[in-house]
Amino acid sequence: MPLYHLLLVAVIQGLTEFLPVSSSGHLILLPGLTGMQDQGQVIDVAVHVGTLGAVVLYFRSDVRRALGGIPRLIRGKVDTQGAWLALCLGIATVPVVIVGLILKLTGFDDALRSVAVIGWAMLIFGLVLWWADQKGATDRQAAQWGIRDAAILGLWQAVALIPGTSRSGITITGARHLGYAREDAARIAMLMSIPTIVASAALLGVEVVMNADAAAARDGAIAAVFAFLSALLALWAMMRLLRTVSFTPYVVYRVILGIGLLIWAYS
Repeated sequence: MPLYHLLLVAVIQGLTEFLPVSSSGHLILLPGLTGMQDQGQVIDVAVHVGTLGAVVLYFRSDVRRALGGIPRLIRGKVDTQGAWLALCLGIATVPVVIVGLILKLTGFDDALRSVAVIGWAMLIFGLVLWWADQKGATDRQAAQWGIRDAAILGLWQAVALIPGTSRSGITITGARHLGYAREDAARIAMLMSIPTIVASAALLGVEVVMNADAAAARDGAIAAVFAFLSALLALWAMMRLLRTVSFTPYVVYRVILGIGLLIWAYS
């Protein structure tokens, strides 16, 4: 695959994975709008690994705490912050894994990969994000995250399997609706992405590892590095901006893009 194509896919994935604007929607649109070939599963897995590295690095203290709590959780003890966080992340991941498997086994996931679906999802869920951000309270913190909220946000996250919805966007929407402050809602959404990305990469990775050749592995490594760098930049910028700026700029972008895609799809 040409280097410029790899860089374009990696940067798009990196910048949009954690911003509430839908990375999957942008990657589906890329070949449709530019005429480029689809990047394929090898690159999909690679850029997911790159963005996974970025979120793990950025939230390394939380990740370290959750990993440290897993052994106690396995022994049936939820008596530390790490074990509690690991339990909540596990609960929040179950719905998206189940729904994702159903969509993949039935082949319905391919039916959702259309410009019209992405356009409607961009528009509708962008407006839902704006509503939740404007109306939601801001009196809850990430440290108060519990089992009930983890289950609720897990259901919100499963909706993100509709292309154009945005995994981070829909989980932030759910967290804001539950009353979490903007930074805390984003923090929870980013932490929830870690096991979800791991599950997604694992689902695709088995076939990729069996079929990949040296050239594909090289392309994947390049894509992973640039996805990592762009995702780290996007995370840093968003978390800093949320101290003074709402999610409205992302909503405006989603609405404009959604309307444009719907005009194109139905014209």
